Amino acid sequence: MLWEHALILGVLQGLTEFLPVSSSGHLVLGQSILGLKEPGLFFDVLLHVGTLAAVLVFYGKDLWRIARGWCASLAGRDSGDGAARTGWLLILGSVPAGIVGVFMGDLVEEMFASPRLAACALLVTGGILCLSEPREGGDRGEAEMTAKDALIIGVFQAFAIVPGISRSGATIAAALMRGVAREQAARFSFLLSVPAILGAFALKIKDLEGPLDARLLPYAVGALAAAIVGAVALGWLIRLVRGGNLARFRYYCWGAGALALLYLFTTG
Repeated sequence: MLWEHALILGVLQGLTEFLPVSSSGHLVLGQSILGLKEPGLFFDVLLHVGTLAAVLVFYGKDLWRIARGWCASLAGRDSGDGAARTGWLLILGSVPAGIVGVFMGDLVEEMFASPRLAACALLVTGGILCLSEPREGGDRGEAEMTAKDALIIGVFQAFAIVPGISRSGATIAAALMRGVAREQAARFSFLLSVPAILGAFALKIKDLEGPLDARLLPYAVGALAAAIVGAVALGWLIRLVRGGNLARFRYYCWGAGALALLYLFTTG
């Protein structure tokens, strides 16, 4: 793969990872349009690791606080700020996606090879965003979130393994429908992405074959582009969620999905 192609896909990943428009769907469609067969799911996961850096920029202190509180709880100490509880909720919310990743890995690989599925799934993402509109969040913050909230949001995240279903859109919409406050919905969604991305990377790194030297430059360019552009996109989305503007992205998802299907069917 040329580094120019990696740069294009990295920018595409960074723009779409946090916006509720499905980065995986855009990567599948982008690779199809560029005629790329080589990158595969490992490269997609690597780009997600790049955007993980953006999450650390915005939520690194939160992650450190939660990790310390959770570890303290294992030793029988309570930090008193709810960090340990949030840590357990993130673990619970990660279980559905973990189950899908471990036991349905081959099916996921097949789905990532289907641009038409990704295009159709974008239409579904538009519908999911519609569901969030009647209830643009409540007033429940971190301390009021329950295990049921975490599990439901986690199920939506597992569903978003399908390329074209937006992970951020699905999880934030689920949180808003549960009455979670807007900013907390976005925060929990992005914190929940950390174990999901690291888990996917751990599952796929074993499949990396052949010498890495020839692919090192395009892989590095793609991951770096995803990290830089992702940080900008994440900051923008946080502001949009605060303003209650998440559902407007449904129009983009419907338009992109319809145009992609038209292109795929007319080009064979």
